[in-house]
Amino acid sequence: MSTIFGTSTSAFYERSLMDLTSLRKQAEETQAEMSSGERLQRSSDDPVAASRLRRLARTDTLDQVDEAAANRATSDLTLTDDALSQFATVVTRIQELATQAASATISDAQRVGIGAEVAQLQENLVALANARDSSGHALFGGESSADAYTLDAAGNATYAGTPTAGTLSLGNGQSVTRGLTGPDFLQFTSGGVSTDLLAVTKTLADALTSGSGGASAANAALSTLGNGLESIANAQTVIGSRLNWVDLNVDRRTAMSEQRAVEQTEVGGVDLTESIARLQNTMLVLEASQASFSKLANLSLFSVLN
Repeated sequence: MSTIFGTSTSAFYERSLMDLTSLRKQAEETQAEMSSGERLQRSSDDPVAASRLRRLARTDTLDQVDEAAANRATSDLTLTDDALSQFATVVTRIQELATQAASATISDAQRVGIGAEVAQLQENLVALANARDSSGHALFGGESSADAYTLDAAGNATYAGTPTAGTLSLGNGQSVTRGLTGPDFLQFTSGGVSTDLLAVTKTLADALTSGSGGASAANAALSTLGNGLESIANAQTVIGSRLNWVDLNVDRRTAMSEQRAVEQTEVGGVDLTESIARLQNTMLVLEASQASFSKLANLSLFSVLN
């Protein structure tokens, strides 16, 4: 008989301890939810919700890659736009000098001085054509890491980059060309003839510094320089459109990211008010259970049964 009583008492203690342990575990899990802000502490808590959260997390990871690509595209396109503005400034100055040199009121000696400045400006154009992007590669050389233009012994510039500029993914199947190659805007048609701005300015500088024939060379270069400025302006329009396209995709990605954040909160987030109420209720039950267990364990009947 005492064995039966002892077994019953042991079972009472085991059940009580299991109940108390379960309550403590519920309280700890609720506290963990409140601390982390996440309803799911493990996938087994809600497999379907956990799967949705993993999908959202993967999308966020891919979104970070797209964001980095968009940042690089913005950087390279902004550098391109700045360089094009500098190109326009230099060509405008060369055009002003050509207008002066074309005038019959100045001497050949004065044209030589103008030619020296044009030669310096032409070197500036070559330097701009060999500018670098955010990765240190040729800004106007397409995919080339070397200079976009090389110079021969006479100082003539030749394009040495790839045929096209690279593209960058903006996510969701969208992409953008991150820049321009030199020929995209430095080579254009003038008077029905394909020409190159670097070659035109080099020819003009040589003619002016030679001391003869400078006036006719300057006069002939004026319309070509005007076409060159138009080509640069068109290139700036293209770059501006691409920057706007990147901005539109960034705005779209930001909106989608905000939607995912809302979904993540709905699926796996914690309702703090509900969690506090649940924790208080669990603690109340735990305290009551502990008090009941203590009183029952101290009853004389249990002492007799033991």
